[in-house]
Amino acid sequence: MLRKGITESFGAAIHALNTTQLTDGVINRSKRMMLDTLGVGLLGTRTAVFNKALKYSQMFTSDERSSVWGKSQMSLPPHYAAFVNGIAVHSMDFDDTWHPATHPSGAVLPALLALADALPRQPSGLDLLLAFNVGIEVQGRLMRFSREAYNIPERFHPPSVVGVMGSAAASAKLLGLSPAQCSHALAIAASSAGAPLANTATQTKPLHIGNAARRGLEAAQLAQLGLEGNPDILDLDRGFGVYYKDYSPSAMTDCASGDFRWILEDQDVAFKRIPAHLGMHWVVDAALAARAKLANEVGNFDLSQIRQVTLRVPPSKYIDCPFPATEHQARHSFQFNACSALLDDKVTVSSYSEAQINRPALKELLSKVKVETPKANQPNFDKMYCEVEVETHQGQSHVARCDTFYGHWRKPLSQEDLVGKFSVNASSVLCTEGVEGVIEVIGNIERVRESSVLGLYLTMTSSQQEQLYSSM
Repeated sequence: MLRKGITESFGAAIHALNTTQLTDGVINRSKRMMLDTLGVGLLGTRTAVFNKALKYSQMFTSDERSSVWGKSQMSLPPHYAAFVNGIAVHSMDFDDTWHPATHPSGAVLPALLALADALPRQPSGLDLLLAFNVGIEVQGRLMRFSREAYNIPERFHPPSVVGVMGSAAASAKLLGLSPAQCSHALAIAASSAGAPLANTATQTKPLHIGNAARRGLEAAQLAQLGLEGNPDILDLDRGFGVYYKDYSPSAMTDCASGDFRWILEDQDVAFKRIPAHLGMHWVVDAALAARAKLANEVGNFDLSQIRQVTLRVPPSKYIDCPFPATEHQARHSFQFNACSALLDDKVTVSSYSEAQINRPALKELLSKVKVETPKANQPNFDKMYCEVEVETHQGQSHVARCDTFYGHWRKPLSQEDLVGKFSVNASSVLCTEGVEGVIEVIGNIERVRESSVLGLYLTMTSSQQEQLYSSM
């Protein structure tokens, strides 16, 4: 028997994976990912970037319509619903992060829910759960083709590279495509992959997730209509290998062989407690600990006592932003997040508002920050650390270091705290019944007969809140 090519093996696995292969561990972890993604997506419908994308998307019409999260009286063509809901998920950089580095859920779930809305027969919750995990698995496999992918990125934003492939795989699974069609969906999606890292810390970064969701769904539907791409797209350096300097692909395990194991089984995701780049969680926790040491020493914390703040962080140009001027720059600034923690003894959703960013006290503290990048501090979410040293005019020095923050895969959020995060985020848009309904449906998604019930709860808004944010 001829050995399958790499792309062929992926197409075969996407087609063949079935619900009996979903383990309890994978079901539990993926349900947590889905709930968190919906929560940050609902909160993201309050943002300026979401509303600009929504205004643009409303220019398009089609016979097929899909729901927009947090909008009770609005629907869009499926591709544009996937687009705007994907943007909402990443609009505040509050969505999950995996290792190797990417945001896995935001490109997949919006595409699947938009597609499910448009299908003539509603898929079950278990169908949705399987397709979601297929999309996550494909991303995890692709990222392991490169050692470069394990580090904080330098050239491409990872969700724009692997996210569109995950969206295509998940959509192909939900559509029930043949193995060959699944391979072609990946090939088509690969031609929509890749976004430069220079657009991070701008309003364009959330579009990377929105485009990945939209283009992956589009790729699967084009493959369903018979459109073909290079059947060896994953095998070639000039194919998917163009996105990595050290591309070394391998075939996907035959899921019928008994050797198949979900990557999510062994590698959990990180869930964020603050809406910022994942690296900021280390520096915030270290800054809070250093602040507590200083407050305990002097009895009364006073910023005027601080002579210098030293941050020892991993090297990364795009999250080294000394004086951020916008919310998106602030979400990608070691300096801003450390100083916000020192100044306020907390970092929250409101910390990134224009008023908070422009405070004179914050700018004064930012001017006292020095950044060091020790050689041993690797730009890798599984190995990095952050250390904050606060020196006073009186000659005192207080140092705190964070190796693993709460929410990291080594120290996962409790289910209570994860649901609490969702509830706070979702209640900014949905009524109580909607919030509780989403929690109930996701908690029992493998037993839900028709996934459309989830869409009903996701649009069960508080009318006053919807009117307020639709006018932004």
